[in-house]
Amino acid sequence: MTPAMKNENTDHEIEHTFDAYDEVLRPPPDHTDFDGVLDRAMTRRRFLGGGVAFSTAAFIMGTTALTPLSSRASERLAFDPLKTSTADTVTVPDGFRWHVVASWGDPLWSDAAPFDHESRGIGETQERAFGDNNDGMSFFSDQGRHYLVINNEYVNRSIMFGNRDSNLPESADDIRKGKAGHGVTVMEISIADGRWSPVIDSPKNRRITADTPMDITGPARGHELLKTAADRHGTRVLGTFNNCGNGTTPWGTYLTCEENFNGYFSSSDEDIDIGPAFYRYGIGKRDRGYNWAMTDDRFDIAKHPNEPNRFGYVVEFDPMDPTLTPKKRTALGRFKHENAELVVNADGRVVVYLGDDERGEFLYRFVSAAKFAPGESNVDILDDGVLYVAKFNDDMSGECRALTPETTGMASQAEICIHTRQAASAVGATTMDRPEWVAAHPDRAEIYCALTNNKNRGKKPNRGGDPTPAGGPNPRDNNRYGQIVRWRPTGEDHTSDTFQWDLFVLAGNPTVHDDADAGSENIHAGNMFNSPDGLRFDSQGYLWIQTDGKYSNKGDFAGMGNNQMLVGDPGSGDIRRFMVGPNGCEITGLTWSGDNKTMFVGIQHPGERGNSHFPGGGNSVPRSSVIAITRDDGGEMG
Repeated sequence: MTPAMKNENTDHEIEHTFDAYDEVLRPPPDHTDFDGVLDRAMTRRRFLGGGVAFSTAAFIMGTTALTPLSSRASERLAFDPLKTSTADTVTVPDGFRWHVVASWGDPLWSDAAPFDHESRGIGETQERAFGDNNDGMSFFSDQGRHYLVINNEYVNRSIMFGNRDSNLPESADDIRKGKAGHGVTVMEISIADGRWSPVIDSPKNRRITADTPMDITGPARGHELLKTAADRHGTRVLGTFNNCGNGTTPWGTYLTCEENFNGYFSSSDEDIDIGPAFYRYGIGKRDRGYNWAMTDDRFDIAKHPNEPNRFGYVVEFDPMDPTLTPKKRTALGRFKHENAELVVNADGRVVVYLGDDERGEFLYRFVSAAKFAPGESNVDILDDGVLYVAKFNDDMSGECRALTPETTGMASQAEICIHTRQAASAVGATTMDRPEWVAAHPDRAEIYCALTNNKNRGKKPNRGGDPTPAGGPNPRDNNRYGQIVRWRPTGEDHTSDTFQWDLFVLAGNPTVHDDADAGSENIHAGNMFNSPDGLRFDSQGYLWIQTDGKYSNKGDFAGMGNNQMLVGDPGSGDIRRFMVGPNGCEITGLTWSGDNKTMFVGIQHPGERGNSHFPGGGNSVPRSSVIAITRDDGGEMG
C-alpha cells in the first residue's frame, strides 16, 4: 500500500492502495449489468469433498476429504496464539524471538555510507544499498554460503523524500535515488551468535533496478508494440520495478513479478488520447508522483507510447551468476503480477499459477511445452507453452480456458501476451476479488489463492467492462475482508483443464457482524483478520497467511489490530495468529533457511501514515525491513 492522498474532487484525505489511486485518476465504468447472473446468493452450494451446505449467511468449512497434518508437525509449531496488537513493534509468541536482518538503506558494500536519517540518502548511496519496501523473497545456498533475494516493490515518497516540504522528488538525483530504491536486492547473509546480517562486499551482492538491462523473450519478443526509439528491435529493455511477489524454479533461478507498473508513466501532452489498451492497464496522463519522466523520456507516453507495453511481466534471473542478463518471460502474460507459483507436474511439464492483483481481474495458469529435465539448464522452458485463465462456476466446478488466437479472436500469441487482460475477457474468465499470492500444497495437487478484498464487487465492472456480480468464490458484495479460495485439478493433474474448488476461509469480524461478514466458521474472535495477501506453504504443509489490510482497529475492523501473519492447517481448517507487525505496515514476503531453523519475514512500509519509527525507535525514520524469527530452543520453524 501507499500513503494517503487528497481526492481532487472532494478535497478530503482518503486511504488508497494502488488500485484506489488508479480509480481516482482513471475511474472505471459506473454500472454493472447483472442480467443472467445465476444464483447470486449462492444458497445450497457445496464445498469440495465436504458435502456441507452453506449460504451467504453461514459459510461452513467442509474439509472431511482432506487429510489432517501429522501430530509431529503439529507439535513442532505448537504455540499459544497471539492476541491482536497495536504496538509499534513485532510481536511473536512465547518461545520465539526475532531480529532485524536488513532495513531500507543499509549498505551492501563498504564504499557506501551508512543510512542517514536526516538526508535519507542520495542516488549514489541508494544504488549501493538495500532497496525500499521489500516484498517477496527467497533463500538460496551455494557452496556453503547463503543468500536472500528480495523484491523491492516501490518507494514511500513521503518517507524517502520526507526531509522537504513537498515530500516528493524534486531533483535529478531524487529521481536517481527513487529508481534505485526499486527492483531486487541480492545479498549474501551469514549468521553469528544467532543473528543473521548481510555480508558486506560479497561478490554475489547485487542491485537490480529500474535501469538494469534485460532481454525480452517469448512470443512477444520483437513485436511492433514493444519497439521503441531506443530499442528498434523490441528485444531489450531497461529495468524492472514495482516488483511484488516472487517465485523460484527447480533449476535454481528466481522469478520476480512486475505489478503496478502503470503508475510510473505520465504524458507531457495533456491532450493525448488514452486509448482502451492503456485504460485497461490504468495508464494515463499522470503518474503516482514518482516523476521519472522528468529525467527519463521513456516514461513519457507522449514521446514513447510503446514503453508501457514492455512492463508487467515475470522476470527470471540467476542470482548466483551476476553475469547473466535477466529475462522478461512474456509467455507468462502481461498484467499486474502478484507472484509466480511454479510446480512440476507428474508428467514433467512445468506449471505456473499467476494472479492479477486488481479488482475484477483474473487468475491464470501457464503450462510449458517442454518437460523439466533435472540436472540440465532448462534455461528457456518458460518461453514456450500455453497460457490459460480460470473460469469458476457456482456449482464448485471450474475450468482453465486457453488463451490462443483461436479462442480469443486476437491476431497472434504475441498480442495475447501483451494484452493478456483483453484476451482473458474475450474467453469469459471469472472476475476475482484481487487475486494476490498463489500457493501450491507441497504434498498434493491443491492450490490456494488469497483474494484480498474488492469494494467494487457487485457495484462496478472491471476496466474491461466485465461484470462483477457476487457469486462463486467471490460471494460478497462490497467485499471488505477477503477470502482464500482453493482448488484441485481433476485427476491430481496440474495440466487438467477442469477442477473443483471451495473456500478455505472467508475472513470477517464476528464481533461486529452476524451475517456473511462475520466470516466462515473457522473465524472467531481469537483469530480474525482482513485482507489476506501473502500465502506460502512450509515443508510440513502448513499454510502461512500474511495480511495487508485495514488497521484502524475500529468500526468494521474493531479488534483486528495491526497487520499480521497467521498459520492455517488445510486439513482441519484451524487458523492461529503467529505474528503481529508494527504500526502502518504490511506483512509480506516469507522464506526459510535451508535448515528450517530461521523464518525470514518482510515488514513493508511501517509508518505509511507517519505513525511508526520501526525498527529504530525514538525519532528515527521508519524503514521497511526483513526480520528473522527463530525458536528459543533452536528447533525447526517449519
